[in-house]
Amino acid sequence: MIAKSQVTTPIDEFGDYAALDPFFRIIEEGLAGFVDGRHFFDLLAEDVIFDYVVSVPGYPRRVQGRRAVAELAIHRDPEASVIVLEYAVHGHAVQTGRTYDNHFVSVITIKDRKVIHWRDYLDPVAVFNAIGWPAQ
Repeated sequence: MIAKSQVTTPIDEFGDYAALDPFFRIIEEGLAGFVDGRHFFDLLAEDVIFDYVVSVPGYPRRVQGRRAVAELAIHRDPEASVIVLEYAVHGHAVQTGRTYDNHFVSVITIKDRKVIHWRDYLDPVAVFNAIGWPAQ
């Protein structure tokens, strides 16, 4: 049984996520040399866990499973299994055309050259405002 706060959306076609390509390239660059895979989703272990450390009603706190889930500063140690990425995303919501700016800190744990845990610190309100959620 899946907990109410977990998301398990199947990923059948990477093209469905083309709008996220700039984000994917940032992450792929930050993890280069530490993980294997050509696309963002290939970097993830099948049972990867994403923890989102936000406090917005209705926003998932955890996304589990690979088939569920600009500026860049990389803090990593070749001997450690944890990488910290600090980055900003500047974009626009496809459905509304509104722009947004968001800043992230991602704490990523790697094992056997795959991402096994991801903890994000972000401001989802910027994206929510851009997509018009919740409806006013």
